[in-house]
Amino acid sequence: MAKLPKEYQFLDLSDYGRTPGHWIASKLQYTDLTAIHVTTMFIITGFVAIGFLLNGYLITAAFLLVLKSILDAADGELARLKKTPSYVGRYYDSIADLLLNFCFLLTFWYITEISVIYMLLAFFGIQLQGTLYNYYYVILRNSVQGDSTSRIFESTTPKAFKGENQSSVTLFYTIYNVLYICFDKCMYYMDKDARYSKPFPKWFMTLISLYGLGFQLLLMALMLVFNLESFVIPFFIGYTLLMLVFICIRKLILKP
Repeated sequence: MAKLPKEYQFLDLSDYGRTPGHWIASKLQYTDLTAIHVTTMFIITGFVAIGFLLNGYLITAAFLLVLKSILDAADGELARLKKTPSYVGRYYDSIADLLLNFCFLLTFWYITEISVIYMLLAFFGIQLQGTLYNYYYVILRNSVQGDSTSRIFESTTPKAFKGENQSSVTLFYTIYNVLYICFDKCMYYMDKDARYSKPFPKWFMTLISLYGLGFQLLLMALMLVFNLESFVIPFFIGYTLLMLVFICIRKLILKP
């Protein structure tokens, strides 16, 4: 089952891992492996990529960053194929993404000796970019009765799905909320009226998918392939400014 009804599906530039991710999920559908296991696999893949990056194997690290994106798509696909939606899985995935993003940028800082202040700015920028993408995407999904595992405002602990332990959901939600609350609040105050808009057009969703995590990692991978690792942190600082364009488009053209 897709995240959106067919008539609202758009070209998601960050979702290139969906097809191979679905293939992986289909092979695991009738096994004992769960989406959480696959999430753990992409965490391991991310840290292996860091190991190769630290040792100068840039092409291998680039490949593993892309593989991480594919596995990131596979965990959600497996949950949908098994029909086992999970708040624990949803928060575990997001927590892992944030921590890996920080570790990726910390590694780029270490191998390029750029200022740690710039590294932290790039991390904040990457997380804010991803928050913008997820904010608009979740608004769209909720407005057209799409996948509802993610909520527009993660302001309260959700009720566990069948088969989940409520205390586990509460724990993972609390960790998620601590890590993401500042980014969510920033995005909300920049465009608090977005949720009142009509379903966003496909061209707009394709544009903001430039900020999806998969596309961010693809950009990192491409820079590694071309030996541009020293430009990764400065690039993502500047790339954050594109947010203003997307928010202006939403406010001026896609009014409620």
